[in-house]
Order: sequence, then structure tokens, then C-alpha cells
Amino acid sequence: MKAAVHHIYGDESTIRFEQVLLRKLEASEVLVKVVATTVNRTDCAYLTGKPVIMHLVAGFRKPRNPITGSDFAGTVESVGEKVSKFRAGDRVVGLDADQCSSHAEYVIISEEEGIAKVPDECSYAKAAASMEGAHYAYNFIKRIPDIQGKSILVNGATGAIGSAGLQFLKYHGAKVTAVCRTAHDAIVRELGADDIIHYDREDFTEADTTFDVIFDAVGKSTFGKCRRVLTSQGLYISSEFGPKIQNPVLALFTPLRKGQQVRFPIPTDTNKSISYALERLKDGSFKPLIDREYDFEEIKEAYHYVLKGQKVGNVVLKFDH
Repeated sequence: MKAAVHHIYGDESTIRFEQVLLRKLEASEVLVKVVATTVNRTDCAYLTGKPVIMHLVAGFRKPRNPITGSDFAGTVESVGEKVSKFRAGDRVVGLDADQCSSHAEYVIISEEEGIAKVPDECSYAKAAASMEGAHYAYNFIKRIPDIQGKSILVNGATGAIGSAGLQFLKYHGAKVTAVCRTAHDAIVRELGADDIIHYDREDFTEADTTFDVIFDAVGKSTFGKCRRVLTSQGLYISSEFGPKIQNPVLALFTPLRKGQQVRFPIPTDTNKSISYALERLKDGSFKPLIDREYDFEEIKEAYHYVLKGQKVGNVVLKFDH
């Protein structure tokens, strides 16, 4: 099969197309012909090896798994002898944030880990765009107690994580203030934001109001900067380690005292997050934001665009089998 691979860390220039042999399916595995996938922040971290802590999971000196890709939507090609949940021809979607090598014509995944059937009315592109960002958003917001009625600020509301998080928070009854560029005002309003702060005009940490929760979906702020606009019992959640990798440390120690706290959730239970995202797709409370679509052969261009850090929602790769 044709696959996008990288044997060294770096930018999109390190990617090559290679023919890779498909291994034999194990009894509980599913072979999927990939129709759509995304290029996302997780993929960029595995490609570049940044932040440096990524080397602990991706490979110390070079990528342990050279095939990029963490999510997919496609059609079941074949199944192992013990597979009972899927059969050839099923439309499916899946995710493995630790890499499932989905930037290839086919992907192999266990039927028990990170795969589900695609709703009939959902396109492959829409399904793939409902995976990685939604997975992280769900795992972050589920750590917020009693969401209904809370005043929550989402920094980075147009990213894949932020746009999904905004919609999930509105589903659970929060009052959401979204931080975005002025040019994206209409997009964020359509996602359901109650109020908007344009970061190219003002600094949200200088706002005159306070929030019960600040969800930094892009990791471009810090707990220290945000404390001023958090309520006395406010919660700061970030999707990034922080400039000095302080967020995991703060998440350990701030709960030991009263007052403002930091939480740094470790995403778990991919099956649950996929199920949650698909439920929100079905009831119409979640629509994944898609910025651009590229053909698989244009994967370098897709990575180049995502690495610039200005994408709006998701960037989709399409396969023409």
C-alpha cells in the first residue's frame, strides 16, 4: 500500500511516499480502506518531535513509527476471524491518538479500540473531522464539574479542539465566551458562542469580567496570566504543557489548597470519546469545523498549512482509491 512516512524528525519536507507491505490481520483486528483522514496537532507533534517531550513516546532519536496519521474514516475491507462487531463493507471511523498510521491507503485497528460505525447521513470527511479534536475536547470538559450555567472562556475557539469544546460546552448548558480573530467572528457565532473577545484587538486576560473556567484550547496563555480573570474558585484547563511544562505540575499541587485550580487532563477511553462525538453528530449539537481539504498526494502542503498554526478547525486529507 502507499503510505506517507518520515524517518527523521522535521517539517513536511521529511515526508516521503513509500510502498509498505500490509501485515497479516490478527484475529480481533479490522482492515480499513481509508477514504478520509486529517492532519492535526497530534500528527504535527509526531512529525516534528516537538515539544521535546514527544521523543519519549514517538522515539528518542528517530520516529519509532514512520507512518503518520491518528484518525480515519473509511470502509471495512476485511476482518479477523474473531471480529464480531464489523464486517466487510461497513462505513467506519476511528482514532488512535498514539498513531494508527492512517496516512496510508489502509489502516489496521483492533475492533475493541477506537473504531465505530459511521452514521448513515455523515460523510467520510465530516466523520474524520469529528475525531482527534473532539477526543481532546471531550476529555478536557468532562473534568469540569456542574457545567450547566457556568461562565466559561474558550481560548482558541476556532481550532479543532476549541471549536468542538465550544459546542460541547453549549450542549451542557454553559455560557461560553470565545476568543478568536476578528475575521472569524461569524464562524464562532455560528458555533454558538454567547460572547466573543477578538485577540487581535484586546487581551482577554485584561477583561473586566471573570470566568468560572478558562479552557485554553491552544495553550497560548498561562495560569499565572489568567488568574486575574478567574473567579476565586475558578478552574484553568490547558491543552498544552505550558512554556516551562508547568501545567502538569500545577495540576498536582493546586488541588491541595482552596481557591483557583489547574487541571491537566490526560485523555483516556478513546471509545467513549468517539461514542460521545457521534452522539453529538446525530443530535445535531456538534458540527466539526473543516477549514480545507487536500488530496492524499498533497499531504506535504496540508502539513505545511497546519504547521503555520492558523488553521480553522480541521484539515482533511481525501483518498481517491
